[in-house]
Amino acid sequence: MKVKLDIFEGPLDLLLYLIKKEHLNIYDIPIAKVIEQYLQFLEVIKLLDINLASEYLVTAANLINIKSKMLLPRQEEVQEEEEDPREELVRRLLEYEKFKDAAEFLRDKEVERNRYFKRPTMELPTGEVYIEASIFDLISAFKSALKEIPKDVFFEVVKDEFTVEDKIHDLLHLLLVKDKVSLEELFASAKNKLEIVVTFLAILELIKVKEIAAIQEELFGSISIARRDSIFA
Repeated sequence: MKVKLDIFEGPLDLLLYLIKKEHLNIYDIPIAKVIEQYLQFLEVIKLLDINLASEYLVTAANLINIKSKMLLPRQEEVQEEEEDPREELVRRLLEYEKFKDAAEFLRDKEVERNRYFKRPTMELPTGEVYIEASIFDLISAFKSALKEIPKDVFFEVVKDEFTVEDKIHDLLHLLLVKDKVSLEELFASAKNKLEIVVTFLAILELIKVKEIAAIQEELFGSISIARRDSIFA
């Protein structure tokens, strides 16, 4: 299965996501930990055979280069004058975050203006209010689901009995019965690794075509899916 999606953000978005999720100090980034997490995300994306932008790989190479520089012995007499290998990365992240915050501010202003024409709040019929999960939240949940699969099941060769098209139909039918469904519930009901992968791809495709939204009660919290027309009425 090869999937090309437009919902992926850039590598700097992924780095900021990891820094915030792990509560890391952006001015003192533990490079080894960030590289480990970053490469794990790339492995999941490659597992799905999603078309991976070269900029993600370039950023991975830069992170590894920074780590290698930090492992080199530093001469005591010039130690204070040497620039921290992470400084350029920190500058780029801070500048990117500043422009991203400005863009979100302008988007919020646009939403506020549009309130005269439609209701933009993400509210289910039950009255519950949610925030929209990012693509990285979704990949993180998918990665966790794969870890829960026993080794003997993970490597089991099974008949190709699941398709993305079938799962899309199943998910839309399920969301006619329920207002929302948690990802944990969907992944836990899967019979094997293949069904988890196909379910995840179906979710991404439905998000891409704006049929459903992935929602959270809080940042980095558990994720559920719901029909967009039920929360953006």
